[in-house]
Amino acid sequence: MSDPLLMTVPEAQAARRAHEQRADALTAAHRARRLRGEKHPVEDFLFTYYPFSPARLRRWHPGWDVAYPVSADDDAHGRPAITDVDDHGRRSWYVDTEGLRRADVQRYLTERADALRFMHRLLRSSALTRRRPEFGCFGLHEWAMVHGLQPGQQRHEDLPLRLSQAETDAVVERERLVCSHIDAFRFFTPTSAPRNSLEPTRQRQVELDNPACLHVGMDLYKWAMKLTPLVPSELVLDCFEHARATRVLDMEASPYDVRPLGYGVVPIETPEGKAEYVRLQRKLAEGADVLRERLLEVLGAVLPAHSIAG
Repeated sequence: MSDPLLMTVPEAQAARRAHEQRADALTAAHRARRLRGEKHPVEDFLFTYYPFSPARLRRWHPGWDVAYPVSADDDAHGRPAITDVDDHGRRSWYVDTEGLRRADVQRYLTERADALRFMHRLLRSSALTRRRPEFGCFGLHEWAMVHGLQPGQQRHEDLPLRLSQAETDAVVERERLVCSHIDAFRFFTPTSAPRNSLEPTRQRQVELDNPACLHVGMDLYKWAMKLTPLVPSELVLDCFEHARATRVLDMEASPYDVRPLGYGVVPIETPEGKAEYVRLQRKLAEGADVLRERLLEVLGAVLPAHSIAG
């Protein structure tokens, strides 16, 4: 492991404040709604689908290869300004040596080596350079999640369908379902699941994850969060912003009518809508691949070479 890059106290505190301000801005609307007891089916998704709170997203991490003075975690009055500092001044998954604090890479390699290797295999296998993206799903996973349902059974009952239930079911029945992502497929209704051309499972995720899949792109946020504090917080927030933009297309192409919330419509039940979906999907896939490569760069640096060969 190479020597870490060293940050001064002012540099570390400035970087932490910048991260906290960016995170606060990204989560402000969600936090305000939560205080009012309100829900938003599009913007709140990343906080319900993934188990990461705004407070956790706000925690600053400089990355595995950076060390900074322990005192940089204190505020102007000498009190811990970092939320994961315990009563003894220690940060979770960090190690302090001679007044310097850095991510405890060795502990990760000891306690989470299997998880790190799995993430490396999954991310590498779904890279655009290793797997041809498939653009034929047209976001039909959201349609398959409401196929054959009765009133009151929909996941987003507060959102109306753009088409009638019968018309929505007809779209699912005439289209070819090719969903390859387990965490989308597992929400298919009993009547739509047998129509899917694949049977995604957790065990086949490395084999099946499609670089163009919206959920695969959103999951980069999940992997970035699971990799903290090894990955820098800037990358985590970049993945969060990408996931949020992806969720917009996810819902605009869904059977739900999100226009009252200020969004548009990508009518994938029409040829024009399909073409527009693919155009937007390609752009998101390209952005996701840049983020994926940044995550792989971190994993490639911290994992022993023999464990990622092949």
